[in-house]
Amino acid sequence: MKAQRFLRLLPLFALSLFASSVVAQNEIAHNDHAALARHYENLAKEVEAKLQENKAIFEEYEAHTFYYGRQGQDLHSHTFTNIREYEKILKESLSNADLHRKMAMGQDNPINKTKLNGDRDSTVVR
Repeated sequence: MKAQRFLRLLPLFALSLFASSVVAQNEIAHNDHAALARHYENLAKEVEAKLQENKAIFEEYEAHTFYYGRQGQDLHSHTFTNIREYEKILKESLSNADLHRKMAMGQDNPINKTKLNGDRDSTVVR
């Protein structure tokens, strides 16, 4: 009885160890925009590689549909869906990288608010 219970909980334990190690590796401070930009750029590179791989599979299928038989339709739709998802993720990653790159540049050049409010009465504290 105890052995069965242990065997049922073993996969959950292994998954929790894996998940905690992944989180520990990718821990980036929320205000470190340069690191976040690099993270999204790396993600975009990985997704681009997967996208090209799936496009090659899709083109191979299109060129030789008769090789695949009935499973070919599943391969076709699965690959097409993967391509759409990878394109969406790639677009989002590049957008996020661009956003964080701009935010990182903003951190390097802080705005002097006293110069912006120079024409107002300097005795008023806001």
